[in-house]
This record gives sequence, C-alpha cells and structure tokens, in this order.
Amino acid sequence: MPAPYTHWFIRARLKTRQLLLLVAMEEEGNIHRAAQVLNMTQPAASKLLKDLEDALGASLFERLPRGMRPTWYGEAMIRHARMALASLSQAHDEIEALKAGRLGQVSIGAITAPGMTLLPAAIALVKQAHPNLRVALQIETSDVLMERLQQGKLDMVVGRLFETHDKRALRYQSLVEEPVSAVARPGHPLLSVARLGLRDLVGAGWIVPPVGSVLRHRFELMFQEEGLEPPGNLIETTALLFITRMLQRSDLLAVVATDVARYYAEHGMVALLPIHLPCKMDSFGLITRTDRLLSPGGKAMLEALRKAALAAYGITLDAAP
Repeated sequence: MPAPYTHWFIRARLKTRQLLLLVAMEEEGNIHRAAQVLNMTQPAASKLLKDLEDALGASLFERLPRGMRPTWYGEAMIRHARMALASLSQAHDEIEALKAGRLGQVSIGAITAPGMTLLPAAIALVKQAHPNLRVALQIETSDVLMERLQQGKLDMVVGRLFETHDKRALRYQSLVEEPVSAVARPGHPLLSVARLGLRDLVGAGWIVPPVGSVLRHRFELMFQEEGLEPPGNLIETTALLFITRMLQRSDLLAVVATDVARYYAEHGMVALLPIHLPCKMDSFGLITRTDRLLSPGGKAMLEALRKAALAAYGITLDAAP
C-alpha cells in the first residue's frame, strides 16, 4: 500500500462536504438545490465542486440548460462517495456500540436455500454468544446481493458468483452445490406413479423461475437433452409463499432447491416427487470484500458461519482475517 502522503485525496485535501455535495447534486440535479439541502451558499458549493474537479483533472458534471448531469467520471466518483459516506456512518455507529459495551451490528445477505438452512443456525450461535449484536439478514437473488455488497450495504453474502460480477475485490469460499427437486401438493396423482420419468412431467403445469435465470435455463435443457419439448404450461415466479399456496390449490408442479423442498415437505405443505432431476444449481459460497475490514460484529458473524457450515455441510471456512 502506498505511504499515506502519496494518496491523491490527501494531497487534494478532499473534504467530506465534497462527497455530500456530489450525492446531493445527483439527487437534486441542480447545484443550487443541492447547496440548499446542505445548508451552504451556491458560491461555496460551486467552489467545492471546482476544487474537486481540479484535483481529479476531470469534469464531474455536464452543465445543461436546466440543471446538471453526472459525466462518466462523475458517476464513478458519486458511487464511491456513497460507499465512503456509508462507511463513515457505520464507523460512528460501531464506535458508539463499542463504547456501550456492544459489538454493534452486522448485515448479511443470502440466497434462499442457505437462508433457510445455514443462516438460522449461524444467527442462533452468534446471538447466543453476543445477545446485543444487531443482525440484519436479507434474502435475495445473488445479483441483488452482490450489488448491495459492492455498495457497502452488506458485510458478507452467502450466494453465487457469476461471470458478470466484478471479482477483483472479492473473496469467495465455496460451500456446496445446490440440487433441485420437483414438488407438488400432498396427494398429487404423480406421487403414486411407479418409475416416474421426465416424459410423465412434460404435460404438467409448472411453476418455474423467470426466463434468464440459471435454473430456468437448466430446467428447459433437462427436457431437451431427453429429446422432449419443455413444458409449455408455466407460471413464472420465485415467490415461495405464492408457490406453496398455489401448489396446495392445484395440480401444478414446481422446481425448487432441494433444501427448500425438504423444509416445506417437513411441514406438510408439499411433497417431493420420486424422481431425480439431473439439473442443478452451481455451488454457492461465502463472499466477502478484500478491500474492507470486517467489524467486530462481522468477525463474530463469520465465526458463527464457520461453525454452522461445518455442522451443515462438513466444510471448514477460513477464519476472519
């Protein structure tokens, strides 16, 4: 890492108010209104912006007849300004929590299957050890979670990395592959079919993920590789509450992660069809950022995830750096 005095933002004497101004200008689209929001005069705001543009050697906003619009340079700087301000806010909250004898908070994201299996066990462990640690959990798709991790809104993610993700500042520790199962309502006629095969499922109505998702592609490919036309009677959604309710009211089938299927089957809401589906999802894993240090709460959460992953999957994750 370069010596501190070589960083451009120190040489340029970058001010927090310049970061606030960038964000306000993007939101307001006008330097006059942005100055008002920050309780400063427009000349003072204009000088802050000019000093920053001079330090960067780039124009951050395009002047329009009615307002201002970020240039590419501006969009990049605004994105990082938001992350820096969020980090400073989190630093304050963390220090206040430590002063009060608490570990602060940790924000974690997960895709559905580990959100139902790994995360409950891990959060139970961390809350047992640190009752005052505030834990925020978000269950979303990997793409949504990775965007929030990049924005600094999450400390870690249990999900998948795809080719489209920028991996330069990420650390990925693989956990397990995710098999999928076909499910139906208890008592569905197909549950009693001997030697159930894909050909028996072509004519059924299905609830499937949307077009463009990995599972949807592999679901259709599974039939095509057997020389069959993929089912055409489809409902597209990933909303599990809708899926389970719809299955109970119809003879539809659904394709979901096996861990999810087993959870709902244990509660009598669905039944797993007696067929092995050759399509499966890629491995998911623990994803953290290499350019940010974990807070004490983050380290406690990671330790709990290590214990839960070992118990659930027999996988040993690395300890917090």
